[in-house]
Amino acid sequence: MLGSILISAASLNPIDYKRMGGLFKDSDSPLPSAPGYDVAGVVVKVGIAVKKFKVGDEVYGDINEKAFDHPKVVGSLAEYTAVEEKPLAHKPPNLSFVEAASIPLAMETAYEGLERAGFSDGKSILVLGGAGGVGTFVIQENNEDLPEKFDVVYDAAGETEWAFKAVKEGGKVVTIVPPGFPPAIIFLLTSDGANLEKFRPYIENGKVKPILDPKSPFPFSQTKEAFAHLESNRATGKIVVYPIP
Repeated sequence: MLGSILISAASLNPIDYKRMGGLFKDSDSPLPSAPGYDVAGVVVKVGIAVKKFKVGDEVYGDINEKAFDHPKVVGSLAEYTAVEEKPLAHKPPNLSFVEAASIPLAMETAYEGLERAGFSDGKSILVLGGAGGVGTFVIQENNEDLPEKFDVVYDAAGETEWAFKAVKEGGKVVTIVPPGFPPAIIFLLTSDGANLEKFRPYIENGKVKPILDPKSPFPFSQTKEAFAHLESNRATGKIVVYPIP
């Protein structure tokens, strides 16, 4: 166990409101609980076995290593939370807490999906839901009247059937929206701070940038409004709650 983090900012993800709606109640943690996966804050206490962090370090990450498997009772929408060492990384110094909180779950999901699909230089890709949190870390494309088919279609919008119409023969479809269906590559993120550390050079040199919804950040007192905006499907980029009292 890492210890405790004083939370500065947290971002919202569709999994948060799906969890609150009881979508995976059979594997959820007991109520009452505070939602939230993405976090940016300061370490205020560490366990005796922790080697990567010390008190005072600025960190960020997706605090639930397994998305649907007993997420934390106290999530990121709280003043403090207790987190294991593995899902966290040092916050890049060029990012604010608001920007850092917007990154972990979405970027790690984007990366894992591309890895599973075998995406590489020279291949074409179409992203469905490219304006959302995950999609903005892959690429944004217009899916109307497409003149071609693609090597990889990344479905971040729950449009798996449409995705198969846009993929080349022998190409791959990857989806992050349950239920999906085979032969699409369907996965749930396993959060790992090592991946965030891998992205750090690209974040620091500006090649990868956080994209915040224009209404962000929402103060903690307007968390309900932030969730309503997320569920409207009109958000562009990530919705962040800041400051957290």
